[in-house]
Amino acid sequence: MTVGFVGLGTTINVLAILLGSGLGILVGAKFREKTRDLIITALGFVTLLAAADAIKELWNAGFASELPKGWPILVILAALLIGALIGNALDIESRLEVMGVKIKGRFDPNGSSPFVDGFVSASLLFVIGPMAILGSISDGMGTGIDQLVLKSILDGVTSIAFAASLGWGVAVSALPVGIYQFAWTGVGLFLGAVLPEYQVLAMTATGGILLLGISFRLLKIKQVPVGNLLPALFVAPLVAGLLHIFK
Repeated sequence: MTVGFVGLGTTINVLAILLGSGLGILVGAKFREKTRDLIITALGFVTLLAAADAIKELWNAGFASELPKGWPILVILAALLIGALIGNALDIESRLEVMGVKIKGRFDPNGSSPFVDGFVSASLLFVIGPMAILGSISDGMGTGIDQLVLKSILDGVTSIAFAASLGWGVAVSALPVGIYQFAWTGVGLFLGAVLPEYQVLAMTATGGILLLGISFRLLKIKQVPVGNLLPALFVAPLVAGLLHIFK
């Protein structure tokens, strides 16, 4: 999905959180947990499709022609391995979780304010996740907003549940979500302008693998530490550029 303007994906995401929060306050109590779980499962299946759509760029003729014959998969393999080593060394996944706990503790240490609790909890849930980064970069690079549309649906459904018990603080979380994701969209816009197409495709295919990990989490198949794999997204174009020399 490439229609619209740069930043459309985040705009949709912000509106989904606001709409979901409003519905949560109005009818959230009637939105059964069983229904939410089923919707999240459906989103997991659709995320699988989005992953496949991105991974298919491995067989893109423009990508393969810029690398030595038979090496496109090695680009993704090297990017994931190097990215995993960097991510594990930095312990990105755990750091994100710790940061979330610290921020929540700073703003509302006793958990006494539903508004603050709703704002902080929802902000962390919607912001601290690989799909926010992957989707925003994809939006900026002009390779589609599909990932952010999926995230928007997921955030919208989640905000209904949060707002039903924590109130309007959940709606206000749309502000930091917008700022954060627009920043990553800017990164994607810059990368899309300076990287040749084959390096963009390397990032896209690697992002597809990360989306696969997210789908496994949504489907409760395996809690893949996708956060620790995020560096692979930036390693992929570097590896592709290096191998391009040997074409």
